[in-house]
Amino acid sequence: MKSNLKTTKWIPSVLATIALYSPLYAAEVEWRVPTSVPGGSPFYENFLERFADNAERLTAGRVEISPFGAGVIVPALQVYDAVKEGTVEAGHSTPSYLVNQNPINAIFAGFPGGMGSQSYINWIYEGGGQQALQEVRASEGLHSLIVGIGSTEIFAHSNVPINGPDDLDGLKYRTSGPWAEVVREYYNAVPTVVPPGDIYTLLQRKGVDAIEWATPSSNYPEGFHEAARYIIVPGVHQPTFLWEVVVRQDTWDQVPDDLKQLIESAAKLTTYEGLTNFYHNDLIAMENYRAGRNEVISLDEAFVEQLAENGRAWIAARAAAESDAGNPAMEEILEDYQAYQARWNAQKDYLITD
Repeated sequence: MKSNLKTTKWIPSVLATIALYSPLYAAEVEWRVPTSVPGGSPFYENFLERFADNAERLTAGRVEISPFGAGVIVPALQVYDAVKEGTVEAGHSTPSYLVNQNPINAIFAGFPGGMGSQSYINWIYEGGGQQALQEVRASEGLHSLIVGIGSTEIFAHSNVPINGPDDLDGLKYRTSGPWAEVVREYYNAVPTVVPPGDIYTLLQRKGVDAIEWATPSSNYPEGFHEAARYIIVPGVHQPTFLWEVVVRQDTWDQVPDDLKQLIESAAKLTTYEGLTNFYHNDLIAMENYRAGRNEVISLDEAFVEQLAENGRAWIAARAAAESDAGNPAMEEILEDYQAYQARWNAQKDYLITD
């Protein structure tokens, strides 16, 4: 009887402990977060799911983020609008898809002649880049959480060889962001923007001559190397890139202050973990590409520098035009960005990058 009595007294305390930590009980913050990529893609797993897991872990379950692939709640290219309209609490996408709406996004999207991931991540977190992006988003009624900075992309998976500027003339090319504008204006290419989930079919059916999407390891599971013979490197068009989770400002304001700090920490942790994951898996993907049936074409240094120069000229012209129109913010942020890039390059002789 004594044993049963002790057990009876012990059970309520155990149940109370389970109740305190049980995921069956509602979290304090619950966000549905659609993204611009299909569920299961490397961007979905490496950025959005990783962020959801980190946020849940760092907050001990007080924050619950539910990821949704492109098209499940909102179309791939309408994530930002869905958040602004209040259709969802938050959304996951890239500034690359907003360049045509506001060219200031080109600075954060990554552009030809811009910083690579090593210098860029330092500008973001140490040089004021994150604050600049958050100020841009605040002007739109949003709060930005950077959850992904990527490694260099593949220049193209192509049905035709690309070796120099003449090969870009008239090229039907799936791309987006600043590079779409540069390749059209400077090389007379024909850029086409389609959601990520439609790229493989477009390439396979030769609806375009070439496509660019992302890093070697992001492209590999998409099977682009099976649909086109040529792989063009390096990705001077996109030395790095950024993805963010945006939240309506009024939604963010309702989050308890201690949770805001933990969510910000989860986002930053995700960015660093995601980048190292890309680096590692990109090595494996490139080894597989080179060992397979594809022909890997490396662009010569002179052409790469020409592409970079034209990219810098394009973004400078856009920033100047914005200033002339009474919107100086882009030019101010670009000056800060390029000053940091120049400082970084001035000290490159001490860096070992291999």
